[in-house]
Formats: sequence, structure tokens, C-alpha cells
Amino acid sequence: MNTTLSIAVAQLNFTVGDLVANADRIIDAIARARASGVDLLLTPELALSGYPPEDLLLRPDFYRACDRELRRIAMASDGVCVVVGHPRARGDLRYNAATVINDGEILATYHKHLLPNYEVFDEVRYFEAGTEACVFDLKGVRFGVNICADVWAPAPAAAARAAGAEVLLALNASPFHVNKQNRRYQVLRERVTEIGLPVLYCNMVGGQDELVFDGSSFALDADGGLAYQASAFEERLDIVALRDGRWVSDIRCERLTTEAEVYEALRVGVRDYLGKNRFPGAIIGLSGGIDSALTLAIAVDALGADRVRAVMMASPYTAQMSLDDSREMVRRLGVRYDEIPIESAMNTFEALLAPQFAGLPEDTTEENLQSRIRGMILMALSNKTGSIVLTTGNKSEMATGYATLYGDMAGGFAVLKDIYKTLVYRLSNWRNSVGEVIPHNIIDRPPSAELKPDQKDQDSLPPYEVLDAIIEAYMERDESPREIIAAGYPEVDVRRTVGMLKRNEYKRRQAPVGIRVTQRGFGRDWRYPITSRYQDEY
Repeated sequence: MNTTLSIAVAQLNFTVGDLVANADRIIDAIARARASGVDLLLTPELALSGYPPEDLLLRPDFYRACDRELRRIAMASDGVCVVVGHPRARGDLRYNAATVINDGEILATYHKHLLPNYEVFDEVRYFEAGTEACVFDLKGVRFGVNICADVWAPAPAAAARAAGAEVLLALNASPFHVNKQNRRYQVLRERVTEIGLPVLYCNMVGGQDELVFDGSSFALDADGGLAYQASAFEERLDIVALRDGRWVSDIRCERLTTEAEVYEALRVGVRDYLGKNRFPGAIIGLSGGIDSALTLAIAVDALGADRVRAVMMASPYTAQMSLDDSREMVRRLGVRYDEIPIESAMNTFEALLAPQFAGLPEDTTEENLQSRIRGMILMALSNKTGSIVLTTGNKSEMATGYATLYGDMAGGFAVLKDIYKTLVYRLSNWRNSVGEVIPHNIIDRPPSAELKPDQKDQDSLPPYEVLDAIIEAYMERDESPREIIAAGYPEVDVRRTVGMLKRNEYKRRQAPVGIRVTQRGFGRDWRYPITSRYQDEY
């Protein structure tokens, strides 16, 4: 390859189903690439449709609309070769495709070989697997095409190499989870070692329902060396050169720390969920606790203070410290803040239900009523203003059912749904390290639901360090209780935690969608039956 080519990496944020706007973004990228003298523009997987389109992919009219926009992209491609990711139907068969367009003409179309059907992926439901390699020539260089999961196994890349590819282009819609980029490096270096070709990896960026795409596009030389690294969670059109078979770029953005990348994933997830669904703003019920404080900080960072409203709904059990800390935090952030005491509503419900509860002792029913009163107030404000309620429950609570249906679970989007309580603390401290917005009292005091006198979370739950480790082992690594106990965790805590996790599936099914940041969250990749008598191995 005694030549030099210029390639633009379109790390862009697409919206599922917004075909005209997505095509416009690609056409704009073509124009910018042309103005920069670029030879080739590479887009992410299913860029035209957005990812994942889910059951839109079962509609024949959806493919016709995609074909119309693909033709429009082709008409705008003069002077630039473009590789476009899009869904494609041929007869009764549907494919996850990448089409190569040069000077308005379609040169070739590649069909994704390996269709993932694990974690959040469900492509076997929609697509047929491709079988043919795709290699095209541009200015004397032969490029092979793979799509996302294709590069996670040897065969598709090897097929491209066997068909004469000298460079491998990988289109991706690879969702973020913690430590995902290290895994991508590992897998792509395995492919590079096997095929001996340089690889360019282009990934989507932005939020789509519970998924967040981090971008983090990169290029590896044939020896596995990192030659280009885009920033994470940021739209960009980077230009890299291919010179005599090696990548040439001065773009090597630094990796974020774990806390920084998770916080940014949450920020982007909130920004895009509200933005793409056209919500004018967010409402958050403040409690004086760390979960609502972190949720408020993320919302303000995502949307701006003018689009966020905080509401404190104190009961007779709310500590003065909780009120003081909430007032201080909203002062620091500059958001609208209202206090709506709920004691009168509690008294009304107590009188209303007294005949029904006569002779029965007080229990969690009265505690849950407080939470449901608050949920009703927040949802009334949401209905009146059009703003969405952001719930504040974390993954530890969702796992154990330490939350109230139609109470603190009432809302439209669960920001911390996949964030363990221990990570909540780490993220709060990290956010304060870049600008102190969460009062230290909120971080330092023992967590409490404040639904009865002197209540503490650890009255009802194992220590969070233990609880979170057990949940992670059971849920994310599929370890049995016997294995978790053998790893050193107290049997009483394991039995208690697993029992709560299994009993509360019915609650999680009714919880709002929330942002996924771990390899397995309560959402697309957690599908356990509500009714089940399976006995775990102890």
C-alpha cells in the first residue's frame, strides 16, 4: 500500500427512527469531509436507522423509508466514498447492512455475519446472517468491512482478509458499560494478530432509552499499536490518514477514570432521553439523602439549572439536617426549589383509612403511604408542567425491593437504576472533586429513608459493601449462593439478599426505564420470571 488516504470517522449521535434527520447528519458529515479533502467517510452500525430499532425492524415500510434516505445520501456523496450502516430488506429477508457508496453509485453491500443474542442484543429476532465477505478498492487500497459483533470472533475478519482486504473497517453500535473499552482493545488486538491488518473502529455515541453509546472510536496498526483514540461520549468527525499501511493521527484522547466515565454516561443518558423525547425539563424529589442529591447534580449537568426543578416534601420524620442540606444544595446549583410538607396529607389518609385499619398494628403500610403521597405530588407537577419525574432509586434498592411501588418508584426515568449504593458514594465524591455541589453532610451521614423515627438503611439491609458484592456476584456473574458463600460472604447475608432479589421481581417489572452502565442491568438484559419456584443451590 504505497499510498496515502484520508478517512473521516463519523462518531455521531443518531436517533432511532428519525430517518430524515439521521440522513441529514450523514450528508452534513459528507460535506465536511469533502471540504477537508477526505477520501472515505465511515459511519457507525445502523447509523441511518439509529440503534437499536427493535420491532421497527419488523415493519416493511420502515425498510422502504430507509432505502429512500440511503438514495438521498448517495446523491450527496460526490467526491467522497461513504460506508453507511443501515437495515436492509431483500424479499422476506432482513439484514444488518453496510453499503459502500462512491460518487453516487453503490459499489457493494455487506451483511453482518454474527448476530448477537446476549446481554442487551436481540438481533437474531430481526436479521438473517450474512455469509459473504465485502472488499472494495479505493485508490488502490482494498478495504474489508465488518459490523460490530463480527470482530468479536475470528471468522468474519479472516474472511475479509482471504478476500484480499488490506485494511479492516469496523462499524459499531457498541453500548457502554464499565471497562468496555479495555475489552474492545483486547478483542481487536486478537483480530489484528490473526489477520495482520490495520483496523479502524467507528462507534456510535449518545443515549437511546436505557443504553448509552460512548463512541471511543479508535484505530490499531497491524502490530496492535494504538494509533488513534477519539474521546468518549462526544460527537466528533475525526480525520485520520492511512499512509503506506499505517495509521497517522495526532488524536489520542486520554481515557476517563471509572467514576468520570460512569458519571458522563449518566449525564448523556439523561440529556438524550429528555432531549430525544422532547421533555421540557425534569422534576426531582429531594430527600436530603445522597441518591436524590446525586440525581439532582447529574440532571443539572445534563440539562442546565433552568430545566430542573427540585421539590422537598418533608414529613414529621424528616430531620432538620435533611432540610438544611437540601436548601444548601439547590442554592449551590441555582435550580427552582419548592417545599411541600406532607403532614396534612398523611393525617387525611390516616383518618380515611382508620376504619379499615382498626385493631391492626402500624407497619410498613404507613411508611409506604408517605412515599406514595410524595409520588402523587411529583406526578401531579409532572402532568401540569410536562416535565418528567426522575426517580432516585439505586441498583442496590432495585435488587432488594427497598423501594415503594407508586411511591419513590413513581416517575419516568430512573437515573441511578444501574448504580450500586457504593458507587453512588464514589460518584458523589468524584462530582465534588470537580466542583463541590453536594454538601458533605449528605455524603457523610448514614443513609435513611426517614419514614419512621431514627430509621437507618442498615436496619433492614446488610452493609452496602457486602450487599453490593453479593448482588454483583449473583446477578452479573450468575454465581450460585453456594459459590458466593464459599467466597467468604456470610451465609445469613447471602440468603437474605438473594431472597429479597427474587421476591421483588414484580416491582422491577413496574419500575421506569433507567440507564445501564454495568454488564448486566435490570432491564433489557435481565429477564427472570416473576412467578418461579426455582430453588438456588446452597
